[in-house]
Amino acid sequence: MNARAERVANHELLKQVNAALVYRLIDNQGPISRVDIAQISALAPASVTNITRQLMEHGLIKEVALQASTGGRPAISLTTEQAAFLFISCRLGREELQCSLMDLSGTIHQHSVTQLQRHDAEGIIVALSQAISQYLHSTKLGQHIIAIAITMAGLVDPETGTVLYSPNHQIANLELAEELRSLTNLPVYIGNDTRALALAETYLGAAKGCQDFILVSIHHGTGAGIISNGQLLLGKNRNVGEIGHIQIDPFGDQCHCGNFGCLETLVANKAIVSQTKALLERGHNSRLDKDDLSIDIICKAALEDDPIATQIIRQTGNHLGRVLAIMVNLFNPEKILLAGEIVQSAPVLFPALLQQIQRQSLPNFNRELQLEKAHFQGQGTMGGYALIKRALHANDLLQQIMQQIDDKQ
Repeated sequence: MNARAERVANHELLKQVNAALVYRLIDNQGPISRVDIAQISALAPASVTNITRQLMEHGLIKEVALQASTGGRPAISLTTEQAAFLFISCRLGREELQCSLMDLSGTIHQHSVTQLQRHDAEGIIVALSQAISQYLHSTKLGQHIIAIAITMAGLVDPETGTVLYSPNHQIANLELAEELRSLTNLPVYIGNDTRALALAETYLGAAKGCQDFILVSIHHGTGAGIISNGQLLLGKNRNVGEIGHIQIDPFGDQCHCGNFGCLETLVANKAIVSQTKALLERGHNSRLDKDDLSIDIICKAALEDDPIATQIIRQTGNHLGRVLAIMVNLFNPEKILLAGEIVQSAPVLFPALLQQIQRQSLPNFNRELQLEKAHFQGQGTMGGYALIKRALHANDLLQQIMQQIDDKQ
């Protein structure tokens, strides 16, 4: 590339970055005036005018009239257009596939749950493509399907869309984003489900406006999403937060990762049910039936002071609390959010958690720490919402949407 071509390319990239900055400000702080956008972004007013004109021409933002506080002509501000832009969000679970057709406000327009018949690469691709295809032609006049988001347990490379490891399916090294992109001709974003839900909590949930927090999710496994200084913490291979594989008991049960006594062998739903059943089989007094156990039943029994259920939930709190104390010492979060069926037992669980955190972490770090239920419980497809929002704010998807619209005109 010669010097002139390089300057043109750099200028074009700068324009795209500035467009993403303006869109992000309007999305996060709108309704907002062009004057305020220029002041906050440090862009020239003429640049803001040009960028907002381009975004309006593509239907990405719109003007709204705000009532003037002292009379006279109402001020004109800008906000993002959300209902016109749809995306398909899928969560690949252990035994089922959840899919939602959503818009940029987080509103779910359609939702489906499909039982997975196969767990190999071909079976997973077929299940996803069939579920996605039912939504591809569900738009109304003026609506656009802009992207697909997939979240799942395990390790993924969000930049390439490759699955590195899945605890539930035989899809290691599957280039899933590329497979789905070739079938749908849409941008595809893939991420870890827990980390994506942590982002969703910052956009619409219990951590909105919170700069430092940890989301801990407990279902079939145990994982964490860490938000530090307003950003999702990511490591070398874009994966951080596998707290389920911190060893608690060296002589405990073997984990699917190969080690023994990992946290998730003690606090995941299956482990809690198994521990409860073992106590019942020893003959301990309880109203629980060893042949009819679930995490929901155990949580309800703990709230009703059943001795075995209460002991199991407190024990779970002690194990998890030890790991959370480590997290508090490492990251000094404002909040810890908990997601999963286990939060039904919060009046019993949370005191045990807090006791361990206060006992094993620095007082200056835990003194004002807030422990709360996550806002999104049982809403796995909300993680995909966060992936789409992040892609929009980072410029990549914004440019692809404008190109899609230009191609249709």
